[in-house]
Amino acid sequence: MIDSSPRPVQLLSPDGERMPAGDFDPWVEDLDGPALLALYRDLVVVRRIDTEATALQRQGELGLWPPLLGQEAAQVGSARALRSDDFVFPSYRENAVAYCRGVNLTDIVTVWRGNTQSGWDPYTVNVATPAIIIGAQTLHATGWALGAQRDDVDSVAITYFGDGATSEGDVNEAMVFAASFQAPVVFFCQNNHWAISEPVGVQAHRNIADRAPGFGIPSLRIDGNDMIAVLAATRIALDRARTGGGPTFIEAVTYRMGPHTTADDPTRYRDPAELAEWKTRDPLLRLHRLLTALGEITPEVEAATQALADAAAVELRAGCIGMPDPEPLSVFDHVYATPNATLERQRTDYAGYLTSFDSSEQNPKA
Repeated sequence: MIDSSPRPVQLLSPDGERMPAGDFDPWVEDLDGPALLALYRDLVVVRRIDTEATALQRQGELGLWPPLLGQEAAQVGSARALRSDDFVFPSYRENAVAYCRGVNLTDIVTVWRGNTQSGWDPYTVNVATPAIIIGAQTLHATGWALGAQRDDVDSVAITYFGDGATSEGDVNEAMVFAASFQAPVVFFCQNNHWAISEPVGVQAHRNIADRAPGFGIPSLRIDGNDMIAVLAATRIALDRARTGGGPTFIEAVTYRMGPHTTADDPTRYRDPAELAEWKTRDPLLRLHRLLTALGEITPEVEAATQALADAAAVELRAGCIGMPDPEPLSVFDHVYATPNATLERQRTDYAGYLTSFDSSEQNPKA
């Protein structure tokens, strides 16, 4: 299915109105009130986690944090479409995906506190650790998908990246391989309109989704702030991959309402009017409006949802602040699957370097 429409597919308007969308509707027929409410809870919790992590960075407890404010529906909607045996290859901003896959909240921030080189065991949750190198994870996803194909299983790889990553060679090379071998992989682009301080229009003069068919990959362009559209599109792509149809490219049109990272100041390059306009398309607000119309939102539901979000924030903060400092020599652990002489020599040299500080303290004249 190739969507060449200039407008993203939308099933839920910013006003909270459920809109028909032809071929997409059958894929979300199961979304009754309780199911939508569960997705709304996810949105509220991940936004609260993101807010708390940002506060922790501002307070000096984290070295850096990549906010996902405004992109919650794109991440939650796609993550909740996955099976447990599918494998996720994220960039560095998919903290909502990690939450939905069951990653421990403390593990989400360990790498940003500088306590580990990765964060969690990928094989316990089928989520690779965050990829800081832009676009590299798309190659990993394609390779994993080729392995699943050769193992004759119907598990699917999904890889996340931003609009800026589509200019990287890694992303394009991954799509060449995926198309050539019809690998069961979903390329999920969150077009949040900004590659750090550069607007998407600098690098893309057509819709990003238009690029994929050039590789022989069908594409879908959806409203990334529309939870229902995201879920439907991801289900379509996953089904296609499971049944031998090969890769699919999804462009989820969303907006990064916060900074690129907490080291960034978007007020230096972004028009406040643009931000104000996108706030009217807030993914939480539109789903809340639909649920209100369905009679699912009550004061009790609101209170319980907020309590769930606050509990997650408390757990995150406690886990972050209570995290033990790593042992200095642990930097050499897990660098290679099999130890080698070069690494051991470096470990020995570094151990001697650290010991020299102890000797100096005991004998100041040394």
